[in-house]
This record gives sequence, structure tokens and C-alpha cells, in this order.
Amino acid sequence: MEDAYARSVSEVLDFFGVDPTKGLSDSQVVHHSRLYGRNVLPEEKRTPFWKLVLKQFDDLLVKILIVAAIVSFVLALANGETGLTAFLEPFVILLILAANAAVGVITETNAEKALEELRAYQANIATVLRNGCFSILPATELVPGDIVEVTVGCKIPADLRMIEMSSNTFRVDQAILTGESCSVEKDVDCTLTTNAVYQDKKNILFSGTDVVAGRGRAVVIGVGSNTAMGSIHDSMLQTDDEATPLKKKLDEFGSFLAKVIAGICVLVWVVNIGHFSDPSHGGFFKGAIHYFKIAVALAVAAIPEGLPAVVTTCLALGTKKMARLNAIVRSLPSVETLGCTTVICSDKTGTLTTNMMSVSKICVVQSAEHGPMINEFTVSGTTYAPEGTVFDSNGLQLDLPAQSPCLHHLAMCSSLCNDSILQYNPDKDSYEKIGESTEVALRVLAEKVGLPGFDSMPSALNMLSKHERASYCNHYWENQFKKVYVLEFTRDRKMMSVLCSHKQMDVMFSKGAPESIIARCTKILCNGDGSVIPLTAANRGELESRFHSFGDETLRCLALAFKTVPHGQQTISYDNENDLTFIGLVGMLDPPREEVRDAMLACMTAGIRVIVVTGDNKSTAESLCRKIGAFDNLVDFSGMSYTASEFERLPAVQQTLALRRMTLFSRVEPSHKRMLVEALQNQNEVVAMTGDGVNDAPALKKADIGIAMGSGTAVAKSASDMVLADDNFASIVAAVAEGRAIYNNTKQFIRYMISSNIGEVVCIFVAAVLGIPDTLAPVQLLWVNLVTDGLPATAIGFNKQDSDVMKAKPRKVGEAVVTGWLFFRYLVIGVYVGLATVAGFIWWFVYSDGGPKLTYSELMNFETCALRETTYPCSIFEDRHPSTVAMTVLVVVEMFNALNNLSENQSLLVITPRSNLWLVGSIILTMLLHVLILYVHPLAVLFSVTPLSWAEWTAVLYLSFPVIIIDELLKFFSRNTGMRFRFRLRKADLLPKDRRDK
Repeated sequence: MEDAYARSVSEVLDFFGVDPTKGLSDSQVVHHSRLYGRNVLPEEKRTPFWKLVLKQFDDLLVKILIVAAIVSFVLALANGETGLTAFLEPFVILLILAANAAVGVITETNAEKALEELRAYQANIATVLRNGCFSILPATELVPGDIVEVTVGCKIPADLRMIEMSSNTFRVDQAILTGESCSVEKDVDCTLTTNAVYQDKKNILFSGTDVVAGRGRAVVIGVGSNTAMGSIHDSMLQTDDEATPLKKKLDEFGSFLAKVIAGICVLVWVVNIGHFSDPSHGGFFKGAIHYFKIAVALAVAAIPEGLPAVVTTCLALGTKKMARLNAIVRSLPSVETLGCTTVICSDKTGTLTTNMMSVSKICVVQSAEHGPMINEFTVSGTTYAPEGTVFDSNGLQLDLPAQSPCLHHLAMCSSLCNDSILQYNPDKDSYEKIGESTEVALRVLAEKVGLPGFDSMPSALNMLSKHERASYCNHYWENQFKKVYVLEFTRDRKMMSVLCSHKQMDVMFSKGAPESIIARCTKILCNGDGSVIPLTAANRGELESRFHSFGDETLRCLALAFKTVPHGQQTISYDNENDLTFIGLVGMLDPPREEVRDAMLACMTAGIRVIVVTGDNKSTAESLCRKIGAFDNLVDFSGMSYTASEFERLPAVQQTLALRRMTLFSRVEPSHKRMLVEALQNQNEVVAMTGDGVNDAPALKKADIGIAMGSGTAVAKSASDMVLADDNFASIVAAVAEGRAIYNNTKQFIRYMISSNIGEVVCIFVAAVLGIPDTLAPVQLLWVNLVTDGLPATAIGFNKQDSDVMKAKPRKVGEAVVTGWLFFRYLVIGVYVGLATVAGFIWWFVYSDGGPKLTYSELMNFETCALRETTYPCSIFEDRHPSTVAMTVLVVVEMFNALNNLSENQSLLVITPRSNLWLVGSIILTMLLHVLILYVHPLAVLFSVTPLSWAEWTAVLYLSFPVIIIDELLKFFSRNTGMRFRFRLRKADLLPKDRRDK
């Protein structure tokens, strides 16, 4: 029944055909169960494990590698190769792909946990009226139409419509659903609000929320998926995980690279059709196979097999750094996403605030000798921990607050006129509440005020264990006074009173709305000397003025009073709540975290917009925004502050404009948060959403990066990409800075690997075009790609963060990983790497003293060697020296190129190798590994290499070092704007670029 909140009690009961005095009959229960289903959240269909595994291979580059591995294996068998030689290359390729697939499967399996955690918020049991009798049943057996009894401490088992209240007031904490900082009052009256959000449905009790005060009966109107919690569940099911900006760019680059690889492979094969029939191949078909094998080697050379592993490693290193900043990353790609975040949608309650009501101001009458003299105290401490001090109006700390008569009586009244409990949870190392937040705030105030008559009170309290300290002072007052009778809070009186007995004296303590308490007071307790004087009109006016000033600061205000009653009285009535003595006013709030203001300013400096999203009312939220700096220097908030209903009423064009200026979005429910994220994403914003409640889960999952609070619900954490261990909004700023630095380093090693792979492609392509023997064997290419490329690329991830990383604006979502000019730069470097490698190969045959000193013509016609007379044996073309020299040139030139990537544009004379000792160490380790395979015989045989002489090493260095000089020239052009290339690739852009990039 979707509109039960707008129907009267009798209409709702008639709809389900239920008698409120008897409940449903057994036959009705069976019928309703078939009609509406069970009260459980449906099990989502899990993706079969085999589908998850196959999904990891649904990538063009991966498919090319698989084909290359299979073809390589088949060709090896066709050529009669057996054993390790035939299996090595395909085995290594498949091993890499399997490792990447394992990481992907684990990530996707973790993502499904959020839906499982949601079930933890369903109640286990319910007190149900059926066949005229009450019984306790499993909550899963509830059906629409059941009459349920709920009382303080109960978890609501389904969506219910209130039909009867057995207490004067009934309040529910529904913060996990709506984000409201205070519990809300419920009643049985129908709601007439049009387009009512959850907060407006005052007669509906939502599944999973908690009753904090009162007792009543309600009828079940929704079970399972048809509850507010069920809609969150469905919303999470419908939310697909968005690919991160870097993932999108790498996918685009992979598609582009795949097409280029395919084109070059076909080109190499076609260019050599004339050589298929060369006698050395033994026939046209074998010649075609030979050049097909070269094309496969080219594919292996072009694909950066180590790129996924290096990206994963770099992001993993980033997560370690961020963990030290209290930002625990659950999804590796989200590390990079932080770097381009443009909007942070921050939940208010529990994220920007502590989500713990606390008394911050106290107002008492100091003296009335010369007219009313009001004294204000401020109280420190913003959590439920009984730690804080009281300061007077001059800012001086009170050493013994309990010696002040009004503070003494305030503490007494706060302890006794109270139904809540404050306790210490050793598992979480935190203080927790049971009951109403405002009442717990009063209990904490009593602890901060302390007890009278003990000079050593502050130090004595500090010696207690945390468990004893939680309510030591409250317990003292409860032992001193015996509660005799309680008049519960009612909406018409707006107050609560408690009759207490102390020795030969009976006292009634009252607390409630200031206007109700002050109207019933005739006397005032003076803080100066403890005297009680009449409450004059002037005093009353001054107190009302202070009460309104508290309201202007959006403090929740309560007044406290007492009255001495005749000894032996056992009950009190509403008539007794007159002729009270006023004690004081207390102002409380859910305070903002102290560090939030600086964090907000840092976000603005970094070009990141913060939108505060809350279920609270507009005025309360606007007050908070003023305190944290979101509305700095603004008087008129129009165009920047909207409630959900106000925003929905705007025309589409105005909604688009509003999204560009919006700073506050209030009175929202879960669907609005998800809608906001989608709307911002449609405007090409990269959205981070913070939150801690169940209500935040769908938006956390939908956002580009979901950030949950460490103290938040398990559902929110499971749906998020990152968890703030310290619940500190400021940690997001540090995480964004780290994310930007990681992206910069990621770009550097991607460029390094691209230029290296271009060099390998150029090497094989040039060798094929020139008609010289195979320069590098496939297994040698694989070694270079995995080991000599991978280690320095990973070390580049340790490049230091730029000092001005948080002064730059966020990069555009569509920004290519490698822009046109940079691609040109690395194309130049790559071409040189390839030509230097081929040059090393040719050098050994033509110029080396250890080589045969052939002419260029003889080298290029090596395939006809057996058909003509030569002064050298044809076996010289199978010598391992030339390919070893070429492979060593390729390795060494890439080590020099790794040094080039210490900075994008700064010279090596400015950013020296000492700035990244990890890179220096990786280069040394890589060279040691290369020397190892050259000089250890079994490895040399495996990789088809041989030891080199000193003369050959000298030639390698001569051919490799110029890559430093070439890149220094290119960096010089980049640094000097007057000489800088305005190189832009338009329709023929060699690197894919998102169409949305503007």
C-alpha cells in the first residue's frame, strides 16, 4: 500500500481486512503471504564463477595475447620444437593473464558483499497480534495486515503504519535511512503533504530503524522489497560499477593499439610475400609460416604485457601511502579516480558533523539585584565521551563547575529527568548511547559538570576506568535520589517531569521546550549565591530573548526547572507542573568536526566543489554550512541551497544551471542522493560521494568513488571504494593529493612502456623490411617486456609528489593519458630505440672485430647463402652474438630512457636520479639480471644469448646513450613556450580521446 501515510487508520485497516483487536486469522496470513510475498530481501542472482573468470578475458589486448600464445605454441610444434622451448613463451603469457584475471575476480566478488550486509538491518523477531493473541514470531513471517506492537529498543521489522499510541510520545531514530541528526516523533494522523519524502511520513515506521521512546501498535503495510530498505536493495542491484577514467583511457588505448598491431602484422606479412619462395624456407608455404611467425613476434613486442601488472603494482603502492593517511582503499582503480575528482557530495550527519548531540552552551541567571543579569557558559567536547570542560563568559575554565549553584542543579536535573543510557563499548573503544540523543547529551553534560564537595574531583574522575567513567556522576545522583513517579513527554505540554525522593525532601525535576517551561516558572535560581527569587516580566523577557538567540544559532534548546513538593507524595499530575523554579537553558547541537573548515578551503583551492547532502531541514543545514565555510562571505543562499522537493520542481534547464552552483542539498532521501550523482555525472563531473548510513549505499556505489566513514554501517563500507578510518573529512583532501600524484606517476611509466614497445616494433619491422635475419627471438622480447621494462616502470611510481599538486585544477575526464605532442615525443624516442637495436645487430655482422665483417648486401641476402659461394660459413647467421648485442642495446637504451621519465619536462640536471633511489636500484637490479642470463650457461641457452666482450659492451653504450640527449632536446622544446610545438592531432589523432573532452 504505497499511500498508507495519506490514508486514515480505518482506511488502512479496511484495505487489509484486519480487526485491530484480533489481528489476522490464519487463513488471512496464508492468503496475504501468497499475495505479497515473504518479509525478506530477495537473494540477488550471483554471477557464476566461470562467468566472472571469462569476463576478465573480455579485452581486445588480452584476446590478441591469447591468440599469440596459441599460435606461438602451434608454430613451435610445427617446427618440431619440444620441451621447454616450445612451452616457455605461451606459458609465461598465460601466467600473466591468469594473475590479472585472479585480481579482477577477487575485486568483483568483494563488490557483492554490500548487498549481503544490508540484511543485517532487518529485525529478527516481532510481537504480532494474530487470532486475538499476541505472540513473538520471526520477522520473516510477517505479512501486510499484521498488527505489530513496538516499544523502546525495538528494531522495526517491516514498514508499518501507526494505528495506536500507548504512550504520550513515540520517537524513532531513522538516521540510517534519512540521515537526520535527531530522532523524529511519530503519530497516527494522516499526512497531507504532496510528494512526501520519508521525513514527511510522520505516521510510517520504516523497516530497520530503531524505537528510542514510547510504545504503540502499527499495521504492516510493506514487506521485503516493498519496504524503504528494500528500495535501497533494489537500487544497489540496478547500479552498475562505472569504469574509472584511467581504465577508460587504457581501454581506449588498448583498442587503438590492437588495431595498429593488426595493421602492422598484416603489413609485415604482405611486404615479405616475395620472400616466401626463398630456397632457405624450403617452399612457399613454409616461407609464409616463417613470416607469419615474425608477425606474431611483432604482436608480442607491441603489446605491453607488463602494463596491467605495473599499473596494479603502482596503485597498490599508492594504497599503502593512503592507508598511512587513514584512507583505506577497497578498490585499487579508485586511487587514480581521486586525482580527477571535481565534486565531492558529502553527507552531513556523521561526516561533516560528529553525529553525536552535545551541549555547547548553558544560560543561567547570575543575579537579579540590578535587573536581570544573564550568564552564559560554553562547554567543550563534541562526542559522547564524558571529556570536556566548562568555560565562563570570559573564556576562563571553571575548575569546579559543580560548585556553581545553577550548574549543580542542571547536572542533577539532567541525570534524573532522563531515560537514556550512556555506556562504554570496549570493542569499539568508544562511548555509545541507548535512547534519545538529546537525553544522552544531558547525561554527558552531568559528567562534565562533575560532583560538588570534592576538591580533587577532576583528577579523581580521570583515575576511573572508561567503563566506570561513562556514568559515574549520573549514578551518584540516581543513588542520592529515588525516582518515585514519571510524567512522560507529550506534544501538547512539550515537557517531561520526574518526582524524586531525597532523605526527608521530595523534588520534582522538569525539562522541556523553553517556551513551555518558562511559562510555568514563577521563581529563578540565581547562580551568584544560590538564592531563589521571583521571576519578573523583565527576567522572563531576557530569558526568551536568549532562547531565541540560541535558535538563531540553530541550537536545539531545552529549559530545566525544579519544584519542591510535600514530603511523602507518591504521584504527580499535570497540575503539579506549575510554580516551577527556573534553573537554566541548555543549547545543544550535532557539532561540525573541528578540521572540516580547513579541509573545505583546501578543496576549493584544488578546484574541487563540495556539495553538502543531508536529510535534515534546510535551516539547520545552512547553519552548518556557514560554520564550515561552505557559505563564506555570502548573505543570500538562493541558487546555492535547495531542498529535494524544490529542486525537483525546477524545469530541466534550471536544474542543469542549479547543479553548477549548488552547495547544499537538504531534506533528501536515498533516491535523491543517487539522482544527484547521476545528474552530476551527466555534466561530465567526476563525483565522490561520502556517507556512513544504509541510506548512502546506493549513491556510494553509483559514484565514481564512494567514500565511507570508518564508524559507518557495514553496508556503506561494502558499497564504497574507500573507507576513512578516522571519519575525518580532511583525510579526503590528503587522499586526493596522493591520487593526483599517483596519476602523474602512472602517466610517466605508461609513456615509458609505450616508447619501449614502439622501439621493439620498429626493430622487428625495420629488420623485416631490410630483409636481415630475425633481430630478436620471441622469448627475448618477452624477457625485455616483463623484466627489464617492468622493474623500472614500477619504480617510476615512486617519483616524488609535486609541491603544487593541490594548486592545480582537476584534470578533465577526457584528457588522454598521452597527448598528441607527448605521443610525438615518445614516438621519436621509440623510433630511436628500435633503430639503435637494429644498428647493434648490423654492427656485429659488418663492423665488429669478432664478427664476419660482411657487406650490407651479403647481410641482406643471407637467405641465398646456401646457393652461392661465400668466404664465410652460412652458420654465421645462426650465431647468437648479434641478437645478444641487439637485445643488450634494447635493455640498456631502455634503462637510460627510464631516467628520462623522472620528470615529464624537467632536465636530468634539475631532477637528478637521486630524487628516486628506487628507480636507480631497479636499473641496477635489471642490469644484474640481464648480466645473469648472459653469463650463466643454462639461462643463456634458454634465452638464446651468449656472453659479450668488452668491445661489444662499449658499442652497446655508444648506441644507447644518445637517447638521453634526444629527450633532453625534446624537454627543452616543451619547457620553452616560444619554441614549443603546438602539436595537436585532430581527426587523425593517433591516441583516442574522449569525445566529451572540451
